[in-house]
Amino acid sequence: MNNDTANILKEGLWNNNTALVQLLGLCPLLAVSGTVVNALGLGIATTLVMAGSNVTVSLIRNLVRPELRIPCFVLVIASFVTAVELLMQAFLYDLYLILGIFIPLIVTNCVIIARAESFASKNNVWRSLLDGLAMGIGFTAVLLLLGAIREILGHGTLLTQAELMFGEGTQWLTITLFDDYRGFLLAILPPGAFLALGLLIAGKNVIDKRRAQRTVQTVAAPVESMT
Repeated sequence: MNNDTANILKEGLWNNNTALVQLLGLCPLLAVSGTVVNALGLGIATTLVMAGSNVTVSLIRNLVRPELRIPCFVLVIASFVTAVELLMQAFLYDLYLILGIFIPLIVTNCVIIARAESFASKNNVWRSLLDGLAMGIGFTAVLLLLGAIREILGHGTLLTQAELMFGEGTQWLTITLFDDYRGFLLAILPPGAFLALGLLIAGKNVIDKRRAQRTVQTVAAPVESMT
C-alpha cells in the first residue's frame, strides 16, 4: 500500500471521519442506529452510493460545464440511491420497510455531495473510489458502534433480528447478553443517540490528543539528548 492510498484511507476512516469530525449526515446516523442490523443496512447502502457516485463523478468531471456541475452530481447520486433502494426492496424487503424514508434520504446526505464536489470532481477514478469507500466505511463503523451501544443498553441483546440482513436461518446470530433485562429507555430514544455519539467523539479526541503528545515527546527526545 503506497502513501497516497494509506492517506486517503486514514482520512476517511479516522482523521476526517464524516460522523466524528465533519459531523455530517447526523439525522440518519442518530435515527437508524437503534440496533446493529439497522445500522449495518443503512451503512452499506450509504457506502455503495458514495463509492458509485464518486466513480461516476470522476468519469464525467471533464465533460460537465461548471454551472451544471452540482445538478449533475445530485442526479448521479439520486440514480445510485434509486438503484440501491430497488435492490433492498427486492432482496431485503423487511429491512427496507424498517429503514423507511432514510434510504431515499441518502440523496440529501451532505457528505456524499460534499465528497463528489470536493474530491471526486478533482481526482481520478481510483482515488475517487478509495475516497468513497473510506468515507462510507468510516460512516458505517460509527453507525455500528452506536447501534451496538444502544442495542446493548436498550435491549440487552446484540444482532437482534439478524435474519433481516442475513436471511432466514440466521436467528442464531442474535446474542442475549442479559436475561430478563427490562431495558434502558434512554438508550433507545433520540437523546440516548446524542449522548452515545458525544461519548464517541470525546473518545476520538482523547486518542488524538494522546497520539499528538507521544509524537511531540518522540521528536523532542533526540533533541534533548543532543543538548
